[in-house]
Amino acid sequence: MCYDIKTKVEAALKRARHYGNEEAIQMLIEQFRPFLEEEFFHVSGFQHPKMLIYTREDFELPAVASWGLIPFWVKNEQQQLDIWNKTINARGETIFEKPSFRTSAKSKRCLIYIDGFFEHHHFGGKKYPFYIQRVDGEPMVLGGLWDEWTNKETGEMVNSFTIVTTIANALMKKIHNNPKLKEARMPLILNEDKADNWLNGTSEEAKAMILPATDGLLKAHTVRRLRGKEAVGNSPQAIEEFIYSELKFRA
Repeated sequence: MCYDIKTKVEAALKRARHYGNEEAIQMLIEQFRPFLEEEFFHVSGFQHPKMLIYTREDFELPAVASWGLIPFWVKNEQQQLDIWNKTINARGETIFEKPSFRTSAKSKRCLIYIDGFFEHHHFGGKKYPFYIQRVDGEPMVLGGLWDEWTNKETGEMVNSFTIVTTIANALMKKIHNNPKLKEARMPLILNEDKADNWLNGTSEEAKAMILPATDGLLKAHTVRRLRGKEAVGNSPQAIEEFIYSELKFRA
């Protein structure tokens, strides 16, 4: 699963900077500033934060979208609230079949740039949070789906997205050991050189990209509690290594 992430505007703009339109980027930063945190050290998809995504409609510059996909066919605000928490992630193996995702899977795939993500490890009846990032410290590119929804009660147009997940690689199989789940999962991390294929490729090409990250790409360490009374919230402490003496597993 991928319910908790770390990201900042600078990471989200990596793709835009690659295309070199600095003037447009500065305009976007000013435009987005009222909607975006300068940096999320820890944010949950259940908070439905506004983030930056890239779509094939404008693959060089990002758009603002809320985390948690709202399909175009949602009729009203109540139905939106009912579905929102169920569409934070999209299981990659079924995105072309599930009603909530299949239209977006065919024609509205997106990219999300993040610094890292969090996952919980189960041990001794407790959950221990890990922070996972690239070994080289670079932002990772996640494959996602997006959609446009019109709130008929207000006339507002809302962009929203979901993060696609896949089976876990070797590292994530050790970390994501939730006994209630049939298998370990992880977000779909794309090779940046092939990210355009996720945006523009055919459905069959996209299906072929839904694979676990290459072993050795990621590293992880335990961090302070992310939930409950001891939660550190959206602060730099959320990503700092914290050792639990009782936990035997080390990534």
